[in-house]
Amino acid sequence: MKLLHVVGARPNFMKVAPVHAAFARTPGFSQVLVHTGQHYDANMSDVFFQELGIPAPDVNLNVGSGTHAQQTAEVMARFEEVVTTDRPDMVLVYGDVNSTVAAALVCAKLLIPVAHVEAGLRSRDRTMPEEVNRLLTDQLADLLLTPSSDGDENLKNEGRPAEAIHFVGNVMIDTLVRSLSLSKPPQSELPPRFALVTLHRPSNVDDPAGLRELLSALADVATGTDVLFPVHPRTRKQIAEIGFSAPPGLRLLEPVGYLQFLYLQQRAAVVVTDSGGIQEETTYLRVPCVTMRENTERPITVTVGTNVLAGKDVKRMRELVGQALSGDWKKGEIPPLWDGKAGERIVEVVRSYLSSRTAS
Repeated sequence: MKLLHVVGARPNFMKVAPVHAAFARTPGFSQVLVHTGQHYDANMSDVFFQELGIPAPDVNLNVGSGTHAQQTAEVMARFEEVVTTDRPDMVLVYGDVNSTVAAALVCAKLLIPVAHVEAGLRSRDRTMPEEVNRLLTDQLADLLLTPSSDGDENLKNEGRPAEAIHFVGNVMIDTLVRSLSLSKPPQSELPPRFALVTLHRPSNVDDPAGLRELLSALADVATGTDVLFPVHPRTRKQIAEIGFSAPPGLRLLEPVGYLQFLYLQQRAAVVVTDSGGIQEETTYLRVPCVTMRENTERPITVTVGTNVLAGKDVKRMRELVGQALSGDWKKGEIPPLWDGKAGERIVEVVRSYLSSRTAS
């Protein structure tokens, strides 16, 4: 049985790694890895393939950047040729990036089964492009592979059939568990205590006044403890345009690889982020997390884990960081099936589904 995996951006790479490896250990499957090229910067793409042990892509569509419509359309146009030529038994798509919904649309029209890894997550905020991608992909997919029980409930409430929904656990945690012993420090010397920051969403970095206010708040935090901020390329561009000069203590770093970032997360006193995946990783690591968003598609990190939403309120962010630094933070728990074995469960679900199709 031939499987085709579609990845396009940094979060996808961490999700595909354990799934691809689990199928590679299972007789009866051949795999094709398609990289759409949605992330094409070496620091955001190539290094992740190397560190996560993912084989080189069999196909690279080299789509590059563009508006959401341009990027989605370009992936569809180029991916259709790949699927038509390879005719896989199933296509696996990951997460909520433009490549995910583009591939699902192509397969739906060509009547090729799709499995959505990380199905059912909802922020209920359609101003986020990712929310639109999630909603559409889950309406098109034949198998809905959820990371947490709230995903199952969302899909049932949207009318998806129960037999299509499978709670398999969190593949991001599979990668984290496997990588903990491999994490490595950055080349620069680390301070004894630090806050770790990662910000890239347009709602936080595209408004010059809002970005300046956020950076000023981080500078305030840096007067009491060091702040390490590996800066996403688009965020760095925005920082340069507003002419912000970081004070001592606020270190604007180049993007780091997954293993280095994992090392930093493990040792951070608190993490400030707007990333969905980092909310999950900090919950598993039981590290305090302050999320600069009004909502999250991963509510289990708030209800069960170590995550707290600060919205865009920089004063609230400073207060929460202060609480974390003083040790005044909830301990959190690891959600069910976040155990490093989601990849194996996905193999069983896909094998059962394809076997039943063959039998019929």
